[in-house]
Amino acid sequence: MLRIMAATDDGQCREDVPLERLTDDDVNWFWVDFDCPKPGEIDLLDSYFQFHPLAIEDCLQRLQRPKVDHYEETHFFVLHALHPQTLKAEEVNVFLGPRGIVTFHLAPTQEIEEAWRRMLDPDFRRGRDHNYVAYLLMDKLVDNYFPTLYKIEDQLNEIEDQGENRVDLQRMTEQIYDIRGELLRIRRTVLPMRDLLYRLLNSDKIPGVKEQHAYFTDIYDHLLKLTEMIESNREMTADLRDSYDSLRSNRMNSIMKTLTVMTTIFMPLTFIAGVYGMNFVNMPELEWQAGYYIVLGVMLALGLGMYVWFKNKGWFD
Repeated sequence: MLRIMAATDDGQCREDVPLERLTDDDVNWFWVDFDCPKPGEIDLLDSYFQFHPLAIEDCLQRLQRPKVDHYEETHFFVLHALHPQTLKAEEVNVFLGPRGIVTFHLAPTQEIEEAWRRMLDPDFRRGRDHNYVAYLLMDKLVDNYFPTLYKIEDQLNEIEDQGENRVDLQRMTEQIYDIRGELLRIRRTVLPMRDLLYRLLNSDKIPGVKEQHAYFTDIYDHLLKLTEMIESNREMTADLRDSYDSLRSNRMNSIMKTLTVMTTIFMPLTFIAGVYGMNFVNMPELEWQAGYYIVLGVMLALGLGMYVWFKNKGWFD
């Protein structure tokens, strides 16, 4: 789907404007959004807008790392949106030119829908142009990273609280490894986005960035905070993992110690039973009238004596 927004000299902002009108003198700036475009619409990137072939190739090849490339008067951005459930990165491509902005994405993107509605609001749009649209898109994308990280923090706090109650350590360990995988996927998006904003703030190639330096600095600060949250959560998962591994090792050691003590107690009993289980003819004890009860008594006394001895030494604690 191809949709077009154009702001004119009279302060109006019209939707569904024909492409041919974008070059009219009364059009101050425009926004063209390629939302899940069809093959015929994709061809317009080259036939109408005449964007650089390498930029068009990056649009069609998924998944590119967040970056910014400069082509004469057009600046090409690769941005990432995070799916809140799957944490899958969806690519959002932005062409920023001197008179307008073009967005291209192969999947529906909530952040673009929000920015589109905001720019249609006359009160919000007043005094803002396509350069502000680029800022608004980046701001929306970055702001939507936070709920995912807040959710992960809540999960980690819940796991930590459950760990105090000694719940299933195996299940908790699996959850921790799953969360570390989620943090790694988010990190692969946040760090390149942070580097991209750093390049923008230290570049003079895009005039709109210089004019709105404070706004883009705010996005960069958010990305720094996101980076700190990711690293903090990764450290927390590492600490929880080590704690649970220690608990599991201690539990296993306790089990092995108990089994070893029980085996030690039964070793002499097994020896006695083995001796009197031999089929030699010349074994006088076999003919004793009370021999069976004597052997059982000796075995019982020996077992209880070893148990009391190990108990006093604290081997069952």
